Amino acid sequence: MACGGLMSAPVCLIENDENEKLHLRKQAKDILDGIKEPVVVVSVVGLYRTGKSYIMNRLAGQQSGFALGSTIESKTKGIWMWCVPHPYKEGHTLVLLDTEGLGDVKKGDEKHDTWIFCLAVLLSSTLVYNSLGVIDNTALEKLHYVTELTENIRVKAEVSRDEEADFMRTFPSFVWAVRDFTLELKMGNKTITSDEYLESALTLKPGNSPQTAQFNLPRRCLRHFFAVRKCFVFPRPASTQNMRRMEELTEKDLDSEFLEQANTFCHYIYDNVDPKTVSGGRTITGSALGNLAEVYVEAIRSGKVPCLENAVVSLAKIQNVRAVEQALESYMTEMLSMAQLPMDPADLSNIHTVAEKKAIEGFVTMSFNDNDQTYQQELMGKIYDEYQQICQQNRDESVIQCEAVLHNVFDKLEKGIFDGSYLKPRGYRQYRDMLAQLANEYKARTQSQIMSEEVLSKFLKAKEEVGNMILRADESLSAAEQEKEVQRLKNEILEQRQRGLEEQNRLQERAFKDMQRTHDEHVNQIIHQMEREHERMSRDNERVLEAKLRERDALLQKGFEQQASRMQRQIDRLQSEMHEEQKSKPSKISRILDGVSATAELILPSFVPKLVGRGLSAISKWFN
Repeated sequence: MACGGLMSAPVCLIENDENEKLHLRKQAKDILDGIKEPVVVVSVVGLYRTGKSYIMNRLAGQQSGFALGSTIESKTKGIWMWCVPHPYKEGHTLVLLDTEGLGDVKKGDEKHDTWIFCLAVLLSSTLVYNSLGVIDNTALEKLHYVTELTENIRVKAEVSRDEEADFMRTFPSFVWAVRDFTLELKMGNKTITSDEYLESALTLKPGNSPQTAQFNLPRRCLRHFFAVRKCFVFPRPASTQNMRRMEELTEKDLDSEFLEQANTFCHYIYDNVDPKTVSGGRTITGSALGNLAEVYVEAIRSGKVPCLENAVVSLAKIQNVRAVEQALESYMTEMLSMAQLPMDPADLSNIHTVAEKKAIEGFVTMSFNDNDQTYQQELMGKIYDEYQQICQQNRDESVIQCEAVLHNVFDKLEKGIFDGSYLKPRGYRQYRDMLAQLANEYKARTQSQIMSEEVLSKFLKAKEEVGNMILRADESLSAAEQEKEVQRLKNEILEQRQRGLEEQNRLQERAFKDMQRTHDEHVNQIIHQMEREHERMSRDNERVLEAKLRERDALLQKGFEQQASRMQRQIDRLQSEMHEEQKSKPSKISRILDGVSATAELILPSFVPKLVGRGLSAISKWFN
């Protein structure tokens, strides 16, 4: 089950500095910055010396990695990270976070444990809580950190109407791993599953006494904060003697039932844990995860309560600035590697299309909550400016090559002018015929060049006075014939100038077509990204709704009618919000299209955006 790749061993992600304040390690941040694909983040928390690190090594597909210990001393300090390729989801990275053991009396700092627990919750796709023995009241009391989440984490900057739904929507799934479990999974004479065992342990006790409230508090928090709950029970993996050298044991040395359960646990994590998202259903990359961790740690260091909404705002600014920079860098790298100037504008346009599509895809993947399309419009303008510069360089290179051919071809004519060969009777006809002959030769040699007509037009214009001088010196022509030749020469220059203008108009038309294509690509990418985010948000809301419906039914079944009534009000409110979200889709997409089109019109004032192809098809889905 080896995952391999990315990191050969874990590194410390978050630790205490010399002032006993949490800080993010640069080495780990740099590793995350290099991960541009979505991340599935699994954190393990639990009391110290309960074997958390071992199951994380199993998830990494390795025998060793995260530090194991055989004494009563806690081995893991802070939060350690191991990034490996996801074994099931191609194009995803599995990020494993092993946290410092909670409740170590030597630390003497309860708040430190609370922040470690909160960071694990905030950074995870799924939170694994590891404990020993059984799930009883004592075990739940030791999980008091979950009861402190509302004091130490805020989802929104403003007071929410339904804070529990906000937590449930944004918190990870919850897996309770019970180690060294020796009981039979039975309730009375009925065999039950490990999940039923967990839900039974979370059953609320009726009554209003302080003792009952204290009993129910951790249970209610787990039920109300984590929509998806799962439980695995593991028998003791080996004898006490062998437990002291767990890193050395092979699979054949382990208890077969433990091994089977460990494999089932790993497959569940690989199969069912979704990529990490933040509010709005936005999937984040490794780079964004690193920035998110930095924002949370900085809030804790400054004595503030981490706020998910504020963190997303901070993250958006960091991510969007970087997204523009990296998308532009991607575009320029692609253009410079593929474009060999001078070249046919159509070929250059095709290269631009490929490079731009790749850049926009990268931007949309990395950008974050760019609700007003401010950063996308910035990218759109920068790509257009860079493309125009490349097009200008293409024209300049074409001019250089055309002028080189022109100097070579017309050298004979220039020598004749210099030595006065045409300043004689019938010299003008010789000059005119030579000019026409050499012009045809020049056109034949530069027919593939985009600036051929423009360069020739300027050359002929520059030679107008020379031609008139030779014409006036030709005594073989009458005054009327000279006048006729003057007019013919002007007409030829004007015709050539017109061909040069037509050449430039074709280039301008190409620019407009490229702009239309740019507009369409931006629209397509935005719509597809919004579709993915809306689908994810809908799944999150449905997950929360299902959890609340289950909770309402459970409360009614146990006779908690007042709490069930309160839960029903939350359900009604959530369903109303989901309905409003569905209704607002058309206005959201219209606003985005207006923003992208406005940017296109600023870049090219006479540009009229049109919705074509996939963009129009995608929009129609949103309005259905």
